[in-house]
Amino acid sequence: MSGSTRDAVMGRIRRAVGANPANDAERRAVVAARLGAAPAGIVPKRGQLPPGERLDLFVAMAEKADATVTRLTCYDAVPDEVAGYLRERNLPAAIRMGRDPRLAGLDFSATALTVTTGPSDGDDLSSLSHAAAGIAETGTLFLTSGPDNPTSLNFLPEYHLVVLDAADVVGDMEAALAQLRERHGKGVMPRSVNFVTGPSRSADIEQTLLLGAHGPRSLHILVVGDLV
Repeated sequence: MSGSTRDAVMGRIRRAVGANPANDAERRAVVAARLGAAPAGIVPKRGQLPPGERLDLFVAMAEKADATVTRLTCYDAVPDEVAGYLRERNLPAAIRMGRDPRLAGLDFSATALTVTTGPSDGDDLSSLSHAAAGIAETGTLFLTSGPDNPTSLNFLPEYHLVVLDAADVVGDMEAALAQLRERHGKGVMPRSVNFVTGPSRSADIEQTLLLGAHGPRSLHILVVGDLV
């Protein structure tokens, strides 16, 4: 788009919303106040549940979206669960993960798994990530980018396993975003945030559902701990 065309388009937008130099300062103040306060939207009752019911809802909604979910009592059980998942599906005993300290501290020595770290180049069949949060209202995983959990692990391998701490399951998207801001500090956010609900899927004009069309064909969630 040329400069003159862009200026013309922006000029029409400004006229449509009533923007002019006389009220720019006022409009900027309104925007700054909104960004500073980060007001939450309306939260449906389904997202306002006691902790135990909130976790149960997350599991139910994730399974409704064709994810599989396993409940584990502690992180030490993760390696055996990962190995068992791959073995039951006759998949290679290999998993790629990021540098998340909660995963890096796991002991895979008792399994036959080959564990590699770093982003996926597209040749990995299975990957292991750690979610920043889970959203009970929709059964959605909240995944942030970075060396700890490279975004490529979320989308390139066909089988995606995700560890989720039960304490990080919140009721709604607004709560997950507030938790992220609190964890990283106001104005300091990961480069990208991915919301993942179930395995990748697509449907043609006849509504024939195809899993794995644009990402993993299988999503397995390992929920560690409990909410009381």
